[in-house]
Amino acid sequence: MDTIRVSALSKRYGETLAVDGIDFAVPRGATVGLLGGNGAGKTTTIAMLLGLLVPSAGSIRVLGHDMARDRFAALARMNFSSPYVALPQRLTVLENLRVYGHLYDVRDAARRIAELAEELEFGGLLHRKAGQLSAGQRTRVALAKALINRPELLLLDEPTASLDPDTGDLLRGVLERFRAASGATILLASHNMAEVERLCSFVLMMKRGRIVDRGTPDELLHRYGRDDLEDVFLDIARSRGAAEAVR
Repeated sequence: MDTIRVSALSKRYGETLAVDGIDFAVPRGATVGLLGGNGAGKTTTIAMLLGLLVPSAGSIRVLGHDMARDRFAALARMNFSSPYVALPQRLTVLENLRVYGHLYDVRDAARRIAELAEELEFGGLLHRKAGQLSAGQRTRVALAKALINRPELLLLDEPTASLDPDTGDLLRGVLERFRAASGATILLASHNMAEVERLCSFVLMMKRGRIVDRGTPDELLHRYGRDDLEDVFLDIARSRGAAEAVR
């Protein structure tokens, strides 16, 4: 069974069609990249998957649940991370994670927080207020929040933004181990093409609210005659089709 199944999904803001009738499925246990330039519709799509935005048309099923009718049953089994969504600034890191542990009814939350603090290397930050963290520190804590309930579905929007290469590599390793150990499904929106090539088994390419291409990283590289996904990304962003790109 697919973890995510989207059919004819659209979101309109007045005259602007942010997401334009897209269809896709994400199989259980896969890591799928959702790629596109700014304004392509990636974040709007993720917000609809989370139930934060109501679609203008179409349907979404997550973990077998219709998000229009039964989204709370799905939300308990999923989580989300973005460095652009701030945690409560006046709470310490530990207090923030305790709150989320309670919200997700995590058994032995104290042990889970300790595990994540060790794996993501922020044990020395537990008693620091979230508002006092650097951008990179906030990113690590945000990922800990997203993993605290061991989600079956993890939605990630630019999960390694603001990180130095070493810390970015640390987080990617954490994500790989988590997926391998748990069988979780990951939908990853990222502008880091090396990250996508490392983590993703399948890629959806968005532009102007539509999915304009899809395939495994190797399939896309072959189709566009490129050596890395960044060049494929640029071909699509600059409206060069596969036939033109390989010339």
